[in-house]
Amino acid sequence: MNHDMPTEIVDVEEVFGFACDLKVQRFVEVDEHVPEVDPAYRFNPEVTLAILSGFVHNRRVLVQGAHGTGKSTHIEQVAARLNWPAVRVNLDGHVSRMDLVGRDTIVIRDGQQVTEFAEGMLPWALQNPVALIFDEFDAGRPDVMFVIQRVLEKDGRLTLLDQNRVITPHPSFRLFATANTVGLGNLTGQYHGTQLLNQAQIDRFNVVATLNYLTAETETEIVLAQVPNADPALVAKMVAVADLTRHGFEAGDISTVMSPRTVISWAENVEIFGDIATSFKLAFANKCDEVEKSIVAEYYQRAFDAELD
Repeated sequence: MNHDMPTEIVDVEEVFGFACDLKVQRFVEVDEHVPEVDPAYRFNPEVTLAILSGFVHNRRVLVQGAHGTGKSTHIEQVAARLNWPAVRVNLDGHVSRMDLVGRDTIVIRDGQQVTEFAEGMLPWALQNPVALIFDEFDAGRPDVMFVIQRVLEKDGRLTLLDQNRVITPHPSFRLFATANTVGLGNLTGQYHGTQLLNQAQIDRFNVVATLNYLTAETETEIVLAQVPNADPALVAKMVAVADLTRHGFEAGDISTVMSPRTVISWAENVEIFGDIATSFKLAFANKCDEVEKSIVAEYYQRAFDAELD
């Protein structure tokens, strides 16, 4: 990476669509780790302000909200407009402490096998101007979470005990996280795999923002921006189905929920297959549990006044 500090002033209102007093700067150069800009993306002002505070003032920001609201995407799209390299790590049960910190590996040097320490994602990110995003923060394994806790402090250093080395964060290193439950675990049965988080970890986040689902009007506009040839009235009904799945998910009636991305896929499928019901099955219904498909079919019928075969 050939740039260390952001230097170019950003017009927040022009770039993000709302006015604020933060003096925001971005990197002039773009490298391979900068997310791609989605020109149709709509920013939630309150959440965007929280994320910008993370970039500008090096705050540790946690974005919480229901599945499918686009928490990680929101952080990535802010990073994209700041030309800020960003790396996303999903803390599912398969991510181990060694994945995060590093491990000894065997390499060939001058024809001889030697053991070398290969740094993991965390040491690498700490030493670079990178926004590290921990996705599904409340699903991380306990051994992984205790490693992360060390760097949650603003000036948090990482001690690599195996290497007898202390890593000081780069001045432009930033840390963000997303979660479904704010560390409360799977109280409602909606988020299997989430853990009760150590309160000390939650307290280390300086800013906690909540991202809810878009309004129907805004979501319809976003889908139409992505699929401009779609029928607006048809898209409005698609969004209505998505909204029903979200209410059903919250009530515990179904275990799969339609995100705005799924609605876009549905609209794109209509252009490909020419049939609304078939496109719905291919975009969403076929992902659902067999027991729940009748409920999903009812949602479709309520919005389109037609049976889903």
